[in-house]
Amino acid sequence: MGRRLFRWTLLTAAAATAAAVAHTAVAQGTGDARAGKAKAALCAACHGPDGISINPLWPSLAGQQRVYLANQIRAFRDGARVEVTMQPFVASLTDQDVEDLAAFYAELSPCP
Repeated sequence: MGRRLFRWTLLTAAAATAAAVAHTAVAQGTGDARAGKAKAALCAACHGPDGISINPLWPSLAGQQRVYLANQIRAFRDGARVEVTMQPFVASLTDQDVEDLAAFYAELSPCP
C-alpha cells in the first residue's frame, strides 16, 4: 500500500508541475500587438476596427483578457469550438498569429 501511495503522489506532483509550467508559458504570452493589428484586418469586418462590434451578434474583442482571446481563437481554429462563420478566418492561423491577435485586442480600450 505504501508504494502505491508513493507512486500516486509522484504522479500527482509531476502532473501538477507540468500543468503549472504550461500555464506559465501561456500566461506570459509571446504576442506582438503591432503585428496583431496588421493581422486583424479581416477581423475588423465583424468585430470592428477597434475591436468594438456594431452588431450584437458578434462580440466586441477590445479589452478582453489576452489568454482568454488566444484560447478562444485556438478553440475555433482547432475545432473544439465550432462556429461556421469563424472557421474559415482562423483555419490557417499559426500559434504566433493567434498570440499576436490576442495581444492586439487585449491592449485596446474596451467597449464603454
